[in-house]
Amino acid sequence: MTGDPGDPGEPRTLQDPLAESLRVVDLATDRGLLVRLMGGMAIRAHAPDWPARTRRVEVDLDFATRGKDRGAFYELLASEGYTADKRHNALFGGKQAYFVDVPRKRPVDVLVDSLEMCHRFEFADRLSKSTPTLPLAELLLSKLQIVKINRKDVLDALVLLAEHPLAQDDGAPDARTGQGAINVPRILSFTSNDWGWWRTVTGNLDTLDQYLAVELTPEDLDLNNGRSVLFEPGAQVAALRTAITDAPKSTRWKLRSRVGERQTWYQDPEEMGHN
Repeated sequence: MTGDPGDPGEPRTLQDPLAESLRVVDLATDRGLLVRLMGGMAIRAHAPDWPARTRRVEVDLDFATRGKDRGAFYELLASEGYTADKRHNALFGGKQAYFVDVPRKRPVDVLVDSLEMCHRFEFADRLSKSTPTLPLAELLLSKLQIVKINRKDVLDALVLLAEHPLAQDDGAPDARTGQGAINVPRILSFTSNDWGWWRTVTGNLDTLDQYLAVELTPEDLDLNNGRSVLFEPGAQVAALRTAITDAPKSTRWKLRSRVGERQTWYQDPEEMGHN
């Protein structure tokens, strides 16, 4: 069953999580709302046939929007058959909302204006720079900000670096019709002004290097499309590290660097329960 919207006896939502997440973004765009993919479906949007991700069982949908549009987007989700966690959304809906596609047992998270895990970044003014996902710099930062990074997130970061150029801007605004780019100045705005961001990102670049040297298998970056990745990932990691190292650092960064790891430089992300 395809689960086409409106089919009698079928959920309104689509069975394939990537197709469904793209459908929701397009519906939001049609209503003049700025909504973008993040998380696993955002990575899949940039590498839809990548076996290392498509064989995972995750079906979660993660969306990013801005405070101005959150109410209308919550209404859109409800109208498309998603059930709100009313208690959670009443408490936290100003910055994060939770819905479920009950027939498909598919959870949906909506972040508003910012991502806050081990580190924090705001994205409200960046939503218009790229579609259907958050800009690539933010997608990469969402992986490199994880202090206890795992293999899944390492591979997600590597495929982003292997498939997109490092650049001074975000590249094509629509990833479905042009080549997006990883905006290096955007990354440097964090790593050059916040020592904590710098410490976590550079530490994770070391982890990526270690993975490439010791654990990488040919299947890890096989995109299942008959071609090699566009960029050598090790060279991309090295180039990004050089840019981060060479960039001038703020006074705030320099003062915090004197304290170093004697003081915790990150937050422990909290898991929120849902009804």
